[in-house]
Amino acid sequence: MRRLNNKGISPVIATVILVAVAIAIAIAVAFWMTGIIGLFTRFEKIEITYIYATGDESSGWTVHLKVTNTGTADATIDNIFINGKPYNSYTDVSPSISLPYSLTAGNSIEFTISIGTGAGFKSGQSIEVKVHTASGQEYPKLTNLP
Repeated sequence: MRRLNNKGISPVIATVILVAVAIAIAIAVAFWMTGIIGLFTRFEKIEITYIYATGDESSGWTVHLKVTNTGTADATIDNIFINGKPYNSYTDVSPSISLPYSLTAGNSIEFTISIGTGAGFKSGQSIEVKVHTASGQEYPKLTNLP
């Protein structure tokens, strides 16, 4: 009788190796999915923390704003609207920041908007200031001119 020299691994060791490989692949897929989900769940959220106006009708007004990016993605402020119209459509209105302005996640900026007497506003008038971002979002806030 002739004996064959079988040199294989036992079924127990083969099962252990298969289970270890399956666990390693499951962990790799879990980390990969976490990375993908993190990319798609980033969002921009701008909050106007405060807004108020100073000045008077004879010398013009200064609107003070504090804008905070409370989202997880950077935001780019590309325009400012006053009563639904871009600020540069008015004569004698200018913000103290140059646009577009990049506001990183978690940071804030304080700036002013100068409204001169030639802009056509009156004391006691309510104005809506709307911050517009490059992603198409708008963040409005109302204030009254003193």
